Amino acid sequence: MSAKGFKKKYLRYAFVVLLCVFIVSAVLLCLGLWEKNHRKYNSGTVELEDSFEYKGKEYILDKDVETFLVLGLDKYEGTSDDEDFGNDMQSDFLMLYVFDNADKTCSAIHINRDTMTKTDVLGVAGNDIGDKIQQIALAHTEGNGKEVSCRNVADAVSGLLMGRKVNHYMSVTMEAVPVFNDMVGGVEVTVLDDFAGIDDTLVKGETVNLMGEHALRYVRTRWGVADSSNTSRMARQKQYLTALYEKTLEKINEDDKFIAEASLAISDHIVSDRSVTQLQEITEKLSTYEFKGIRYIDGENKVGTEWVEFYPDEDSVKELVVDLFYEPKNN
Repeated sequence: MSAKGFKKKYLRYAFVVLLCVFIVSAVLLCLGLWEKNHRKYNSGTVELEDSFEYKGKEYILDKDVETFLVLGLDKYEGTSDDEDFGNDMQSDFLMLYVFDNADKTCSAIHINRDTMTKTDVLGVAGNDIGDKIQQIALAHTEGNGKEVSCRNVADAVSGLLMGRKVNHYMSVTMEAVPVFNDMVGGVEVTVLDDFAGIDDTLVKGETVNLMGEHALRYVRTRWGVADSSNTSRMARQKQYLTALYEKTLEKINEDDKFIAEASLAISDHIVSDRSVTQLQEITEKLSTYEFKGIRYIDGENKVGTEWVEFYPDEDSVKELVVDLFYEPKNN
């Protein structure tokens, strides 16, 4: 296969994976399970064991589980190039897909970007020179803004989940939102928040067709709206993804060239550690495995010295880890 043909095939698979992620996230986020508890948890201090006791029962690590992390990156001005280990991209959207290859099932963990957890600090060569407790979204600001940064977020997610390894990842920058949004003809939503003073065309309760930067502003903006919590923004992202999913299906049904054209349009905004074959395998799993739903970590929002901080509940983390990564030990 020629280099041009190989790239075209790769882009097609990358887009299909992204589209599957949109589909699964959009439909199942409609469940809206935003439950909260109020206990503090300092994550990243426990390593995942091959076996342990939980609530009086013994469990062993499920060796058939595989994970795939999807990151939505907010790319700010001043982002560095490949040679500068430090960048301005934060992971505002984090979704970890958990595949059970034995049972042929898939679950997803939607992680709050404000989650306070241990993240690695990287040196100029990308090596680990220390760590600190901060919002998990900031883990991506360490590294080159591409593969090294994605891996650093994956390590932070691993620490949050008691040491469970994140196997693979894919990131998509926010710049892909207006590009893809306009290719489907815009996305219609009923405005959920008060954007007065930020964008007076976004009036709470009114229905608008989001186009271009308008769409990006709706899913990105947090500070300055009436409710500046990340929970509020996640609700808007959920709403937007649901509408985007419907418009995407319409475009695919109308135009058989849409996938190829969209692939080329957003390819520069995607980073992944997977080869063409491996992306194809992930696509097949997303489309054929039974989806068990989206899970959330309960916890408490607090106002820190600068930002809102989300402290995960220890019992919620343990229950999630046991349920998705362990199986009962046979006596």
